[in-house]
Amino acid sequence: MLFAELVRLALRALSANKLRAFLTTLGITIGIAAVIALLAIGTGVQEYINQQFTSAGTNLIGIIPGRIQRGGPPGGFGQNSVLTLSDYRAVVNGVPGIAAHAADFTSVGNFTFGSKTSQVQVSGVTPSFAQVRNWGAARGRFIEEGDNTSRARVVVLGATVVKDLFEPSEDPVGQVVRINGVPFTVIGVMESKGASVFGDQDAIAFIPLFTAQERLFQRLAFARTGERIISTIYLQAASEEDRLYIQAAAREILREQHRLKPDDQDDFSIISQTELIETFGAVTSVLTIFLAAIAAISLLVGGIGIMNIMLVSVTERTREIGLRKAIGAKPAAILSQFLIESVVLSVIGGVAGIAVGIGGALSISRFVDFSAVVRPEAVMLAVGFSVAVGVFFGIYPARRASRLNPIQALRYE
Repeated sequence: MLFAELVRLALRALSANKLRAFLTTLGITIGIAAVIALLAIGTGVQEYINQQFTSAGTNLIGIIPGRIQRGGPPGGFGQNSVLTLSDYRAVVNGVPGIAAHAADFTSVGNFTFGSKTSQVQVSGVTPSFAQVRNWGAARGRFIEEGDNTSRARVVVLGATVVKDLFEPSEDPVGQVVRINGVPFTVIGVMESKGASVFGDQDAIAFIPLFTAQERLFQRLAFARTGERIISTIYLQAASEEDRLYIQAAAREILREQHRLKPDDQDDFSIISQTELIETFGAVTSVLTIFLAAIAAISLLVGGIGIMNIMLVSVTERTREIGLRKAIGAKPAAILSQFLIESVVLSVIGGVAGIAVGIGGALSISRFVDFSAVVRPEAVMLAVGFSVAVGVFFGIYPARRASRLNPIQALRYE
């Protein structure tokens, strides 16, 4: 029999029991929809994370004090080790190929403006911070070299800090706010970056590095040796190849700076943007696959439903099968007929599941900060999976139908 004729017969047979066919395909629909939606959301999360890291700068390398241990906070030397301004200068002057660099010293300050107060993260930064982190001022200006060398009491506020301290109609630029009781003039407002995997990026304020170390956080900003402490050293590489070299060279210089012996572990950690993206990407990929596998269990249930309904159909149509075999229908034709019915059921459920899954993923995107991404390969996988379910769970009922004895089938009541 022609394939088109088999499909027509399958649709006619299924239309004879519309409600039963609908309920049978519902399990496949739910399973495919869940798989599509979870894969789309997982892909969207991965792209969102990549965008968050990319927005912080490209080919970025961060150096922090302490040795990061897997599964925990900085450890080893981490509780007592520090990075200093001399470490920063040694790395910048000793490593060729650095496209840009910056340093910061971070603490927390109590902000006051009029009757409003807010506790905010305060970062003392070098002027190049804006370039390295790809983050500038939306209004006013960012920290300049003159502000740093003169220890100027100027501050650039994040968008969240502006909302907390000022009325919407007020222009914060030029206003004087107090940080831990010390007056600072607002010279700019940062571009809004919004919430991310790291929290609210706009809940921060920037002041000159030397101002933070000498005027605002004097007790915290100096090591026992009297050197200025640095919270993070930022290095920007021109390319991925340069990044690998810069990481290795910076590590050697810092080990010399800290007088570490060959057998000593590093008392600092060098973290690259690329490594963080790969780590987060691997975690989200595994989680997405795990959730999709759980969702695929409903496909198994739907497949069992198809097998059950096809066995019932074979039993109900035993006399029809006997009659067809009596007039010359070959077992292969009977097997093909019932197998096609099973596949049609599964494909109809799969197509409906794709539509529901895409719609569900796009609907969820409206309530979160990222957009679900439906990839063509995910849709192809869903279609292939639905066909495979139809074939796998339809083969037994189809074989059973094809092996019926025509005489016994015609006598069946």
